[in-house]
Amino acid sequence: MHVLHLLRHAKSSWDDDTLADHERPLSRRGVRDAGRMAEHLRSQARPDLVLCSSAVRTRQTLDLIAPTLGSPSIQIEDGLYGASSQALLSRLREVPESIGALLMLGHNPGIEDLALRLAAPGAIREQVTVKYPTGALATLALDGHAWADLSDGSAELTGFTIPRNLRG
Repeated sequence: MHVLHLLRHAKSSWDDDTLADHERPLSRRGVRDAGRMAEHLRSQARPDLVLCSSAVRTRQTLDLIAPTLGSPSIQIEDGLYGASSQALLSRLREVPESIGALLMLGHNPGIEDLALRLAAPGAIREQVTVKYPTGALATLALDGHAWADLSDGSAELTGFTIPRNLRG
C-alpha cells in the first residue's frame, strides 16, 4: 500500500512587501508550527521520497521537518510552485512504484484541491473542506492503487493534522 502525505508550507511572512511571492520566508509562527509538525511527523510513516516546491517558505518548512523524516530522497521542483491539483496529480503519476510513502510539500489551492480530489467521501474529508490552513498535513492511503493510476476518489483520507491542534 502506498501512503501520500500532503503538507502545506508553514505560515509565511508578509513583513517585506518588496519580496516576490516565491521569495517570502516563514514567519516566526511558521517556524514554531513547522517544529510542532516535525514532532508529529516523527510518528508517521517515513517517506521514501519528498517532493518540495522551490519557494523559500516550502524549503524552509522542509529544513525544519527534515530531521524527523529519516533519509528520504528529496527533490526540489520549480513545477510544484503554484501548481494546480491537476499538475500535482500528473507529477504523482510519474512516481516509481518502488516508492511506498511520499511527502509532497506545496501551496494552496493546489495541495488542498488535490487532497479533496483524491479523497473518497468520509468524515475526515469533511474537515478538509472547512479549511486547509498553512502547515496542515493530509495523509492518504492509496490501498491497491499504483501511483500511475491515481484518480478522483481513489484514496482514503486517514488523517488531517493542523498545527493549531499540536500547540501545547
